Amino acid sequence: MIAAVGATPDALLDTFYGVNCLLVIKGMRAFADQPNLLVRLSQLFGDEVEDYRQTLTTAINIHPDVPQILVISNISPAVPRIPALPTPPSTANGMLPVRFPHRRGWHTDQSFRRPPPDISLFYAETPAPKGQGQTLYADGIGAYEALNTETKTRIESLEGLHISPGKGRAEYSVKAGEKPMELAQNERPQPLVRMHPVTNKRALFLCEAGQMDWVEGPIVDMEPGINGDGAKLIYELMAHYTAPEFTYIHEWDAGDLVIYDNRSTIHTATWYDAETVQRRMWRTTVWGNPGPLYDGELRSWIAQ
Repeated sequence: MIAAVGATPDALLDTFYGVNCLLVIKGMRAFADQPNLLVRLSQLFGDEVEDYRQTLTTAINIHPDVPQILVISNISPAVPRIPALPTPPSTANGMLPVRFPHRRGWHTDQSFRRPPPDISLFYAETPAPKGQGQTLYADGIGAYEALNTETKTRIESLEGLHISPGKGRAEYSVKAGEKPMELAQNERPQPLVRMHPVTNKRALFLCEAGQMDWVEGPIVDMEPGINGDGAKLIYELMAHYTAPEFTYIHEWDAGDLVIYDNRSTIHTATWYDAETVQRRMWRTTVWGNPGPLYDGELRSWIAQ
């Protein structure tokens, strides 16, 4: 498969960008025994694949042999991150909740970095059983195009203030009364509407509770705080962004690979029973073309 893709990389990239930057490839079981193949495939999507040893990532969450692979797992020695069940756990008609704010956790990878990551490749080495541990994706290009003209005009020049988790500035941290930490140098505003540098299509670019600043933000030059006008706009846009017509639920099989574009999609994970289920997923992150807005900015994954 890798050899075939390598011979025709343009066809793969054309397909990826032609479907608004979300692509599912089944049956990539060879990656489990040859993890370098995942890195080789990742290199088709950008100039550099991030080395997690250069970041602040805990060493036990980095693949022991391939440092470009982040391990997301509840299998020792990785530190597990288990999403909470939504409340209630099902919709009124018994379906999996997808739409914000019933479904929480929607984000794009490390949006608080400047420049933020371009593309991620997410691989199921040991997935949870069907009905658990799904990943949900939403199409920021389609969601933007469906907005009415008034809303597009309203948000065109607005910026969101993104922050890294653990700063006491997330929505839930503010509600809990945590003391906010100072913003880091790279935690600077990002456009709410982002022009994709490859497709030249506009896409919504925002997250919800955990990666937006609910103290001074979440939207620059709008009333700040959890009850401000900026917060109300985030809720309005996120509910639209995650409507069923823009979302996709991926049920994982071993060997599945999902390639998604952080410049124009968001995603979130669902709960799985970590007491009885073992789950191990791999992720690579690619940098290469964040767009002219970020020209001249340093590689943001390298810890300063």
